Amino acid sequence: MPAVQVLEYLDPRGRSPYATWFDNLSANAAAKVAGGDVPTGDWMALTRTFKETIAARARRDPRFREALFTEAINAYLAGDTTEGKAILRDLVNATIGFERLAAEIRKPSKSLHRMLAPHGNPSTDNFFTIVSALQKKTRVKLRVSAATA
Repeated sequence: MPAVQVLEYLDPRGRSPYATWFDNLSANAAAKVAGGDVPTGDWMALTRTFKETIAARARRDPRFREALFTEAINAYLAGDTTEGKAILRDLVNATIGFERLAAEIRKPSKSLHRMLAPHGNPSTDNFFTIVSALQKKTRVKLRVSAATA
């Protein structure tokens, strides 16, 4: 299947109607919109990837970081590890970055990229080490609670 490239329109002044709309969403709604992996690549002038908008909001909005982190873990718990890894990658890129995360958990950056790649398969130990480091960086403490389905 051919890759789809999602670009964001920028007006002549460099403003994005999407970013304005996205920034006005609640943190939980924005995390739902931001979830998932969108292929990136070259883009033409007056556009930017929507991942840049997501990263910018994650850097400045602690509630959005919490909601994004929650979406990632919920995706894992629902069995959608590809989605969970995609959201975790976005969270790493928007907060600590792969190089700093690698130094923090003493794993090579390339290994972390492979672990969180679409076909990556981090061990349980590596997964929870990444989650723990992200909890510290984002100042989000995750808890699991049971609910009847």
